[in-house]
Amino acid sequence: MCAAGRRRGRRERALLWCVLVAAWEAAWGQLRYSVPEEMPKGSFVGDVAKDLGLELPALRDRGLRVVSAGRTQYFSLHGKTGHLVTAERIDREQLCESVQRCVLRCEVIVEGQMQVYGIEVEITDINDNAPGFQEAETELRMSETTSPGSRFPLARAHDPDSGANSLQRYELSGDEHFSLAVQAGPGGDQRPELVLAKALDREEAAFHELVLRASDGGDPARTGTARIRVAVLDANDNAPVFGQAEYTVRVPEDVPVGSTLLTVTATDADEGMNGHVKYSMKKTKGLASKPFHLDAETGVITLVRSLDFEEGGSYELEVEAHDGGGLFDTAKVAMTVTDVNDNAPEISVRSALSEISEDAPSGTVVALLHVQDRDSGVNGEVRCSIAGRLPFRLERSFEDYYRVVTSRELDREEVAEYNVTVRAADGGSPALRSSAVLALRVLDENDNAPVFAEARYSARLPENNAAGALVLTQAQPNTDWRFSQTQRPGTSGSQNGEEGGAWPNNQFDTEMLQAMILASANEAADGNSTLGGGTGTMGLSARYGPQFTLQHVPDYRQNVYIPGSTATLTNAAGKRDAKNSGSSGGNKKKSGKKEKK
Repeated sequence: MCAAGRRRGRRERALLWCVLVAAWEAAWGQLRYSVPEEMPKGSFVGDVAKDLGLELPALRDRGLRVVSAGRTQYFSLHGKTGHLVTAERIDREQLCESVQRCVLRCEVIVEGQMQVYGIEVEITDINDNAPGFQEAETELRMSETTSPGSRFPLARAHDPDSGANSLQRYELSGDEHFSLAVQAGPGGDQRPELVLAKALDREEAAFHELVLRASDGGDPARTGTARIRVAVLDANDNAPVFGQAEYTVRVPEDVPVGSTLLTVTATDADEGMNGHVKYSMKKTKGLASKPFHLDAETGVITLVRSLDFEEGGSYELEVEAHDGGGLFDTAKVAMTVTDVNDNAPEISVRSALSEISEDAPSGTVVALLHVQDRDSGVNGEVRCSIAGRLPFRLERSFEDYYRVVTSRELDREEVAEYNVTVRAADGGSPALRSSAVLALRVLDENDNAPVFAEARYSARLPENNAAGALVLTQAQPNTDWRFSQTQRPGTSGSQNGEEGGAWPNNQFDTEMLQAMILASANEAADGNSTLGGGTGTMGLSARYGPQFTLQHVPDYRQNVYIPGSTATLTNAAGKRDAKNSGSSGGNKKKSGKKEKK
């Protein structure tokens, strides 16, 4: 009972550990799934919504979508369930023929949260390919003087499957003169060799028929065969010999087509046709030999197709040297393609705003960018920046993702629209650059009140000033002007003044002057002003804002008082007349001098 309890406790701890690991990966923006190859379109891969903790009703509102850096989208997101499914049938051998672990990457973007999560999907292998030989029949030519124990390399089978489903073993059948030996290559691959177990006699048998079988480790196993015909020749004492068993060369990816890359050389001590050497390249499956040409007479290897480091970083070739008697030698040629800075950084706008409120706080995300460079090493290192002195900055989000955020609050009255240029430069010499432009409009908020240019205004007008003359102007564009109806000036009792015909010139209290301007403008706009009598002394210009013009010639005998204030307007001498005016001139004051008849 105690032992069973301990086993149950271990299982529970292991399950808890798996849950914690999955939660930790989701929290740090990384999800991992696996799916077998060749599954039909729409096959389930993983429950993204559940693993990210997103409720299904909120998926439509948050705008959840899947993006990939490549041209082909292998996965899609089911909108109703939040499941990641295959967008098409996936062939692992087509995507990752020479890679032991095949992983496809994509990103899930939550639009409403400006969040990005990475997803890795491992494509597992199924035994859907049998081992196969490039040529179904091969002929070998051997001299009857060939010593027993001599070895001859045979063509290797190719199985694109991986792991236990890949090529596992070779078998030879057909003749007692020969046996099979299998050597392990530098990468762990199996290389079959035909071993002469018994001396040949052309007069006894001019040909020997053999069958080479290759099998994988699947259940059940798949096999492929090749027929080998050995032709026995009269004595050719010496076989060609290469100067070295392996040639290595480094080639920049921008080398011109037609360039000579390498010359291989083999010698043969025989004379005549038995000593004449010709070169050939062994056929290989895939793209290994396609960019190159080997001259049969000279051994010169030239480039016949442009190289691309991003497509293939290395090539392995096998070349043979044959003499006229059918003897040959083999050598290996290893070519390494070096990277050249021939790819500029690529900027993709994954998500962006077109409008932003001017009161948005500093740090607001306005765009999500993806930046990549297909070059490797220093040439693929990308530096990003924002052009100009703009109120925005870049923040690293996830791997090659960046966020454009505001660095301070915006002011629409200062700048109403921004064209934000995001620049990217790689580490090459010279560096390659690219850029993208984001157009962002700033939305207005009511954060500015109208402001007078001056707190105090004063003006002097002659009595005979013509109607329509400009008295005071205060233009402020795009301002909505309102005037208080409660500030209505009236007429005071008659007071002594000067007959010089000049508007009184004393200094007024700031509130009185502002009230007078507002009331005058308001009444002038209504045509009801009592200032100076008649139909209004000052008017409001609809075209220029608060611009006041003289609509009625003022009478210097009149004074204006502001209701609620004990102060009254006086003439330049500062004299006051405490007596009330006569009934015939309610708004006119008496002069200290005799009036003209």
